Amino acid sequence: MATMIPAVSWLRACWTLLVCCLLTPGVQGQEFLLRVEPQNPVLPAGGSLLVNCSTDCPSAKQVTLETSLSKELVDNGTGWAAFWVSNVTGNSRILCSGYCNGLQIIGSTDITVYRLPERVELAPLPPWQPVGQNLTLHCQVEGGSPRTSLTVVLLRWEEELSRQPAVEELTEVTATVLASRGDHGAHFSCRTELDLRLQGLRLLVNTSAPRRLRTFALPVTPPRLVAPRFLEVETSCPVDCTVEGLFPASEAQVHLALGDQVLNETVTNHGDMLTATATATARADQEGARQIICNVTLGGERLEARENLTVFNFGGPILNLSEPSAPEGSTVIASCMAGARVHVTLDGVPAAAPGQPAQLQLNTTENDDGRSFFCSATLEVDGEFLHRNSSVQLRVLYGPQIDRAKCPQHLKWKDKTRQVLQCHARGNPSPQLRCLKEGSSQEVPVGIPFLVNVTHNGTYQCQAVSSRGKYTLVVVINIEARNSHFVPVLLAVFTTLGVVTVVVALMYVFRARKQRGLYHVRQESPSLPLTSMPTEAIREEPSRVE
Repeated sequence: MATMIPAVSWLRACWTLLVCCLLTPGVQGQEFLLRVEPQNPVLPAGGSLLVNCSTDCPSAKQVTLETSLSKELVDNGTGWAAFWVSNVTGNSRILCSGYCNGLQIIGSTDITVYRLPERVELAPLPPWQPVGQNLTLHCQVEGGSPRTSLTVVLLRWEEELSRQPAVEELTEVTATVLASRGDHGAHFSCRTELDLRLQGLRLLVNTSAPRRLRTFALPVTPPRLVAPRFLEVETSCPVDCTVEGLFPASEAQVHLALGDQVLNETVTNHGDMLTATATATARADQEGARQIICNVTLGGERLEARENLTVFNFGGPILNLSEPSAPEGSTVIASCMAGARVHVTLDGVPAAAPGQPAQLQLNTTENDDGRSFFCSATLEVDGEFLHRNSSVQLRVLYGPQIDRAKCPQHLKWKDKTRQVLQCHARGNPSPQLRCLKEGSSQEVPVGIPFLVNVTHNGTYQCQAVSSRGKYTLVVVINIEARNSHFVPVLLAVFTTLGVVTVVVALMYVFRARKQRGLYHVRQESPSLPLTSMPTEAIREEPSRVE
């Protein structure tokens, strides 16, 4: 075996020298050539092809294929042989050889193997890209052949941003773009193009997964925060935070807080303006100086606004009466108090010091019923004075009374007229007032118009009754009949008129007879009485005088 290895190596060296010499110009100038088909084939990596070696030499012998690739004789005949070459993984040169008239003839061809890139990847984009700043895209391409036909293209959607050849086995291609609002949401990718159209194949494309870009723009001015300066414990107030010039406003995150208390905000946006509203409620443990905070986050950047707020505890004023409903003549104490730093004043009487109560003592009378007590409280908060008031009304309980000045005790009314008995009773609780006729159950309505008749004539007991007792007042009502003075007057008038009428009539008759001479003197009468003649006589003797 030791003597065979040098011999094999020597034979291979001789064969290689012979092939080179035969391929040298002048050596191949034979009358008959050995053809290799197909010429210069292009295969995908790992592909296979059928190679045909043939010659026109009629005496050709021993036509074979010389290659290091895996091969298999498919068929042969005079002057030709066909071989199946498989698993071609790299560029190769294959040789067909044979003998013609005792001389060796050789043909060759080159096999080109192409590969699509093993990796085409666009480097991750930043989570957010500020508008107006340059963005550099990085595309990494690994593998792929032939490199001379491989090109790398950077894309925004389908727009070409850069086209560069892939030279190295591991190539990184870059392109720079100026980010704009229009790039928000745009897809960027890179694509490799393996152009084999000159080899009779097509353009082979391999594209990376797209990456989505998000751009943003922040305003120059901070958020505008609207909140009150003061907030009382256990009360609520609205808080508003507005940002203008924010892009995209719909993707901004807003947080409102009262100190360390996170508020539940409601966010609305219109165009580039964003508004967040919330309700802040102060707790007892937050009393003192606090801050309302508005945080707006977009693109990894944060905008913040703060407003000072003082949480205070007024605690009042609380105004109490020792007896809200007190009997007449009893003692009532009115007391007003408020928080520790609050100064109170009760009906103009101030407390001794802030946090101390103010008190008044009262001996109640009927005139105190309905009296109002007024308490004012003042608290200084962060240099400002806050005021609050409270009032309460006293109810004094006293027995019923009837006001004599407003209830006449003697009344004269005419029969068949409409009248009103005006009487008023007072007391607390309010008494019930009724006026009943003595000795009967007849009642005269009080304060209501009614038709008077003679039955209402008499004496009445007007009583005001309540749970505190009763009060009685006597009222006398006299009813005058409508014709009581008219009849005597009428009789006197008729009597006077009768006498006058008789006298006038007699005088008229006497005068008439005298003028006509109808009077005569009776002889028997010494007094010569004058008598009037009958009417018939007057008619018969109109001019006769006795």
